[in-house]
Amino acid sequence: MNNVSALRDQVQAEVAKVIVDQQEAVDLLIAALLTGGHVLLEGPPGSAKTLLGRAFAAALSLRFGRIQFTPDLMPGDVLGVNMFNFTTSEFVFTPGPIFTEILLADEVNRTPPKTQAALLEAMNERTVTIDGEMRTLSDGFMVIATQNPIEHHGTYPLPEAQLDRFLFKHVVDYPTAEAERAVVRLGINGGAGVTGLLAAIAPVATIETLRAARVAVNGVTIADEVIDYAVRLVRATREHPTLQVGVSPRAASMMTRAAGAVAAMQGRDYVIPDDVKRLTGPVMRHRVMLEPGAEIDGLTANRAVVEIVESVAPPR
Repeated sequence: MNNVSALRDQVQAEVAKVIVDQQEAVDLLIAALLTGGHVLLEGPPGSAKTLLGRAFAAALSLRFGRIQFTPDLMPGDVLGVNMFNFTTSEFVFTPGPIFTEILLADEVNRTPPKTQAALLEAMNERTVTIDGEMRTLSDGFMVIATQNPIEHHGTYPLPEAQLDRFLFKHVVDYPTAEAERAVVRLGINGGAGVTGLLAAIAPVATIETLRAARVAVNGVTIADEVIDYAVRLVRATREHPTLQVGVSPRAASMMTRAAGAVAAMQGRDYVIPDDVKRLTGPVMRHRVMLEPGAEIDGLTANRAVVEIVESVAPPR
């Protein structure tokens, strides 16, 4: 597991050159990438969500693509289209921006459901189907989507089917005063803007490195007691009195696999209950739906998840 732990430390060090105090977000991005997951970042404007995605891709020397989601964005703008070439009298496929490795779906909730749905096949199967022809994406493909929690005008809530495709939802909050001073210093010293900041990042891995790390993660031992703990946590969300919708079986499987990545990043070849417990918030907060009365009483999804974790005893 040393190679996964070393990779994690190196990526953290490189991203920290341009992003301050976001170690948890980087850990979640690494765990998602190593287990085939995707990440939804929610935070206010200017909280460096886009820069985080770019810095993460640069540290791993993965191709980075960005789509600015807008109300007039069409599925073809994401996936690509077959265009008729009048010279050859043939249709030629023009790939869309989804044909990359790290795809930043910026403000993903600003586009209508039809275009949001264009991501579903890619996120689940790493393929896209255009005019009946299936095309395969890179095995390094991962979606990092962003959304703004405080601006609702002109936004479309993500459907439950798409939310369930995201392994994690991480909330990017405003930085502490100390961290914000460090951010300001970075902006002053980085004079050349984002491009200048990213130039300081040295790639520490290749796609081959990632493949080897995934093999190591797949070799992590997950005891039956830990699997049972994850299942009990997930099933408790379906029985909680204030939740209208609980967490899916897919989430239980994804959370357990991600716990294997967390263990490997800590240098262990076995999962402990705390690895699963650490991931309950990021895995569950976007999958549960509160009863209307619970929202009126001021309960939040995060609070409901905390209550569930506190009520389910971990294995000894």
